[in-house]
Amino acid sequence: MTATDPIVPAPVPAPAAPADPVAATRVRLTPNLFGTSFGLTGLAAAWTAAAAATDLPTWPATALWVAAALAHVVIAVAYLADALAHHRLASDVADPVLGPFTALGFVPVMLLGAWVFGYQRTFGQVVVAVGVVGTVLLGAHLTGGWISSPGPLQRWHPGYFLPSVAGGLIAAQSLAKVGWHEAGLVAFGYGAISWLVLGSILLVRLMTQPALPAPLLPTMAIEVAPPVVASNAWFALNGGRSDLVVVLLAGYGVFMALVQLRLVPLYLRSSFGPGFWSFSFSYAALATTAVTWLHLTAPAGATGWIVAVLVVLTLGYAALIARTALALTRGRYFARVPLPS
Repeated sequence: MTATDPIVPAPVPAPAAPADPVAATRVRLTPNLFGTSFGLTGLAAAWTAAAAATDLPTWPATALWVAAALAHVVIAVAYLADALAHHRLASDVADPVLGPFTALGFVPVMLLGAWVFGYQRTFGQVVVAVGVVGTVLLGAHLTGGWISSPGPLQRWHPGYFLPSVAGGLIAAQSLAKVGWHEAGLVAFGYGAISWLVLGSILLVRLMTQPALPAPLLPTMAIEVAPPVVASNAWFALNGGRSDLVVVLLAGYGVFMALVQLRLVPLYLRSSFGPGFWSFSFSYAALATTAVTWLHLTAPAGATGWIVAVLVVLTLGYAALIARTALALTRGRYFARVPLPS
């Protein structure tokens, strides 16, 4: 090369295309997915209560119970396969965020068993018993873990109601429906006193600590559940009558339902995911309680009001299912973790 030769710059390599973030990850199935089948049992229970209070057909409730049972089996098999394959079951139970949701592997079983009891009494009782034993043992294990491994108050969220509060109160309702009244009273005490203890802790956390992380904001819908789930349980225990207990529960239930209205702006800012199914069972239990009260008090146009409650609830579920389907088709519903190097 001479001094007059042109200097040809070395070629600049083209920037590497960014790696596909989805291709470098795999789906992780998490325990909060059980909220789907739990929510479907709530909708089925609301339709069952409405059919008992009106001349509405029973087949929609039956179809919903079947759908809930199928969904629960599919989710349970898929979740257990994923968790066991990656040696994650014990760590999921111990996880301070996801651990409480593992109780939903057992809680819907009790509701499904009470429904099966209407067709096959012995098998229904067996299913309820399995659900109760699993719920109580897992609830005791989780509670013992929270006591023996204390952590900051910020880790708490309303999902902590699920193992002992929801578990105990739904056990009470299910046991009463399969004819085990005394055992139902025991379970009601277990769930109600757990509510008094945990409810205080959770309200202190929500009122005095920084806001919940965005994915957990929808769990605040669970705050409305204890008084209405307790009402439904007590109606099952007392034969569907109005008494002092359900009147007191109704007062707190109405108050917490109004609190939910104030939380709507927070829910609207949340990104969609499995946590949104936290709305489903809580609001379905509220609707079931409303249906029962409308049937008991028999105001003018009671049937119309019951149908209106059921229509609003069912449309809400339709929107939730549609939004879930959309997130699934876009690959944005399940949690994802990086593939190993």
